[in-house]
Amino acid sequence: MELNRTLIDSPPRDAATVVMLRDAPDELEVFLLKRAAASDVLAGAYVFPGGKIDGADAALIPQLDQPLHALHTALGEAEATLEHAASCYVAALREAFEESGVLFAHGATHAQVTQASDLLRQGRGFAEVLTEMGLQLDTGSVLPWSRWVTPRMASVSSKRFDTRFFVAAVPAVQTARHDDYEATASVWLGPRTALEQYRDGLIELAPPQIMSLAHLARHANVASVLAEARGKSPALVQPEPYDDEQGVRVLCYPGDPRHSVRERALPGPTRLRYMDKRFAPEAGFEALFY
Repeated sequence: MELNRTLIDSPPRDAATVVMLRDAPDELEVFLLKRAAASDVLAGAYVFPGGKIDGADAALIPQLDQPLHALHTALGEAEATLEHAASCYVAALREAFEESGVLFAHGATHAQVTQASDLLRQGRGFAEVLTEMGLQLDTGSVLPWSRWVTPRMASVSSKRFDTRFFVAAVPAVQTARHDDYEATASVWLGPRTALEQYRDGLIELAPPQIMSLAHLARHANVASVLAEARGKSPALVQPEPYDDEQGVRVLCYPGDPRHSVRERALPGPTRLRYMDKRFAPEAGFEALFY
């Protein structure tokens, strides 16, 4: 992944992503999509399903299964309106369906998920599909996990996002897969295995995915991740980059001596350095798991 040194003047776009999880025989696994080479955001990188909040997402707010104040409280953004908080949930669930085929809806059967996918491919809108099929989104299946805001000093993308990360267990009756359009490949990997493949140059990852995977590597199963998500407010992560005296890009996270926020937001290292076209902790790969 090439370093981007652009200074971005535009405000961040609101976005949402779902870190989809499952229990494998020996470890927790995470679903990753490979962005298409033509993508204008993180082309070729492995990411969690997600994307920008769409104005049409508000159409589903009256049909949500939880009160808006409950969603607002769980999201942990006091400055957000109730409607905006709800739109974050809708966007997360919509993007999960559009990009991975997984539909978090109450009582959705395999046949219904297949039918909904067919309707979406025919050009029907997400809200229209759900309404026509009488399905209601399961907002309780996705739990707020963290919030990442792209800094003005770019490192991997020339666009800024204010992204809400949710965690969720994939429903047992559904199979996650890439859409062969926005994503050209997909894989289930243990968090540590994904980071090892990144270290070895087998896959590309952006810093939010690196730090999120390092966080998830501390959990043995899906239940452990969901329990943590229920027991805390989502961490706000606003990286503060700088170039050191050698011109090496360094990304600092809350809790780092050079970051304006002294309290840690995440486990693991408080900074990553860009060396040999890879972001890594100063103390080496294993520092991701201390």
